Amino acid sequence: MKYVVAVVGVWIFLAIVPGALVAQQNVLVSRKVAAPPPMEPEVGEAWKAARPLVVKAVGGRNFSGGSTEVTLRSVYSGDSVYFLVQYKDATQSFQRSPWVKQADGSWKQLKDPDDKGGDNNKYYEDKLAMIWNISSPAFETRGCMAACHVGEGKPYGNKYLPNAGEKADIWHWKSVRTGSIGQFDDQYLDATRYDKDKAPEAGRKSDPKTGGGYVDNIGDDKTGPKFALKGNKPAPPYWIVDSEKEPFDDSKYKAGDEVPGIVVAPFTGDRGDITVKSAWKDGTWTLVFARRLVTNSEFDVQFSDPKKQYAFGVAVFDNAQVRHAYTPGVLRLAFE
Repeated sequence: MKYVVAVVGVWIFLAIVPGALVAQQNVLVSRKVAAPPPMEPEVGEAWKAARPLVVKAVGGRNFSGGSTEVTLRSVYSGDSVYFLVQYKDATQSFQRSPWVKQADGSWKQLKDPDDKGGDNNKYYEDKLAMIWNISSPAFETRGCMAACHVGEGKPYGNKYLPNAGEKADIWHWKSVRTGSIGQFDDQYLDATRYDKDKAPEAGRKSDPKTGGGYVDNIGDDKTGPKFALKGNKPAPPYWIVDSEKEPFDDSKYKAGDEVPGIVVAPFTGDRGDITVKSAWKDGTWTLVFARRLVTNSEFDVQFSDPKKQYAFGVAVFDNAQVRHAYTPGVLRLAFE
């Protein structure tokens, strides 16, 4: 399908050739290219022909004024679609609850003193999430707000869709837990209501995996770390790659040294569908990521119809566990 495109603010005007000019708000056009772009987090030559969509994300903790600007680009080639996303974040946050050796030789994890449970806004990581509609009519008209429910026993609410059988696809980049090993966490959303005991995560679920993932780095006695970086060197980095971990040796550290609080390994299977390269520079995060157009997973959005527009939303997190900035309304992906 061919389009003539002009960008004015966040409005994109698309004219299907031949045909009349049609105005569409918040549409990201994925341009067809002969070869995949380099998987490098920069706006190089391969991305210059991709039309940027600039949107404002609002309501986030730690961002200046609670908001930030997000710029999205997309191209597709062969059997895959590619995205380049940038957003402004004054600080790069990697210090995710590390262990710190105390003057008396004991170990403690850095904690947000204001965190009353699941609401860390001080010792966490930067994150980005996209939610793609799969089968929710409400998401088509309201976007992510159709799935957001404030309160219900959570500091920033819960996520679940309105009706049984509905699904949405969550792509969740976590700069420490998954970005460090070149992946998004591929998850999904259904209509499960919040229940403190039976469904504490409400509708948010993880795609199946055959291996990999991340686990807290905590010793059997829960008084310190269990594993260490190579050579028992102190952090940074603030993650330990599972294939490189070493047994923790307390004698190697002095007071004030830090040990990562997380051990990470690449997902295998459905949960590891999305590859990414990311970099923070001069107050801006840049992510380039890719996924197959069609995965045949019931938990994934399938970009199988080039004539269709695909509804999605974006959220960005500045060193915040849950208090993200979000894009109001509905964003849509259209294929050139």
